[in-house]
Amino acid sequence: MSHTTNQSWGGRFSEPTDAFVARFTASVDFDRQLALHDIQGSRAHATMLARVGVLSEDERDTILGGLDDVAADIEAGTFEWSVELEDVHMNVEASLTEKIGITGKKLHTGRSRNDQVATDIRLFMRDAIDNVAGELARLREGLIDLADREAETIMPGFTHLQSAQPVTFGHHLLAWQEMLARDHERLLDCRRRVNVLPLGAAALAGTTYPIDRHVTAELLGFERPAENSLDAVSDRDFAIEFTSFASLLLMHLSRMSEELVLWTSAQFDFIDLPDRFCTGSSIMPQKKNPDVPELVRGKSGRVYGHLMSLLTLMKSQPLAYNKDNQEDKEPLFDTVRTVQDCLKAFADMVPAIEAKSANMFEAARQGFSTATDLADYLVRKGVAFRDAHEIVGQSVAHGLREGRDLSEMSLEELQRFSDTIEQDVFEVLTLEGSVAARNHIGGTAPDQVRAAAQRARDGLAASGSTG
Repeated sequence: MSHTTNQSWGGRFSEPTDAFVARFTASVDFDRQLALHDIQGSRAHATMLARVGVLSEDERDTILGGLDDVAADIEAGTFEWSVELEDVHMNVEASLTEKIGITGKKLHTGRSRNDQVATDIRLFMRDAIDNVAGELARLREGLIDLADREAETIMPGFTHLQSAQPVTFGHHLLAWQEMLARDHERLLDCRRRVNVLPLGAAALAGTTYPIDRHVTAELLGFERPAENSLDAVSDRDFAIEFTSFASLLLMHLSRMSEELVLWTSAQFDFIDLPDRFCTGSSIMPQKKNPDVPELVRGKSGRVYGHLMSLLTLMKSQPLAYNKDNQEDKEPLFDTVRTVQDCLKAFADMVPAIEAKSANMFEAARQGFSTATDLADYLVRKGVAFRDAHEIVGQSVAHGLREGRDLSEMSLEELQRFSDTIEQDVFEVLTLEGSVAARNHIGGTAPDQVRAAAQRARDGLAASGSTG
């Protein structure tokens, strides 16, 4: 038999695989990333086989020692990968057999590459989720601490990107934190569904060997074995679910990025980002570009594309395993790398944000941001809301003509629009009075921001960060 025919399945073939087809169908160039997880699964499988009597204890120990040697070669970068062996599984098994002889060929008893790869991906995803959860927790901690420090910093709040009402910078940052808290919940919930063992489903129908899948699940730290062998080898819902989580997370990071880009512009000038998170221009020496948030904003589209790729990959597949599923790894691996990098960048950058509080305060004074406070004041004095709305609208129109904010008008000017207005109106027309008046849970009052920050801190601690 030609050396180009894979020795693991070539017995029924009368000619070698075409060289192009071998390269086209091989996955080893990217699934080698699963090598250590593949070995982790094989260790558990060999241990279980010995426990049920399929392997002797000596065979188990020989296999485990050989797998240790293979892992050492991979970690040292001396492992020789072969496209002719198609994938990570056959490369590892061939190296193991070369090291320990015929005993290495017994390792595959009671399993298939179908349940093997499904197990490898779940092991990989479980580690990836724990890493992502840790970085997400670090970002949330940084946001909460920054919000606490900026609980009294006043800035304009916007709707339609128009000045609406004054808020505190801390309150705005905690809005970001709420987005990330929901993402964190989704991620940890996804982990539960990842943590199910496919190994033992074999190719699609299970195996005739007396395996104990509960033992394997316990050895690998899975909560339970998958219930159905057909579903176990063909399910990629967990990969789609993670990529869906990643798409929502990147959407949130993109919204945050957009605001950071706006706030660092000369037109807003609300914050400063340290130089280490920015770059300059090759021809304009004055430029300081917020490249980190811009790039994170751009990478959202990359992850959205991976989600659509995985959904499309799975939408027409009959049960059980199909070669199509080889295409799940590259978008999934890239999604994991992208999410990890974006979270690390933000977790490093956010605590270093410096608020330009004077600029924020001055911006909040523009655009009649306390107009609603004046309307609420009139309502408390007995004026119907619709009438109060009309009165304030007329006051704003006057201010626009005169170029003055409501707080800059005299009492006599304001009383031209309603004699209900009295001297105490100026308590509600100040920015400080406006934010302090919203002193309820979820409100922007500084005391509420500090309390919300503490609740967020307690909630993060209770979540266990990585589940």
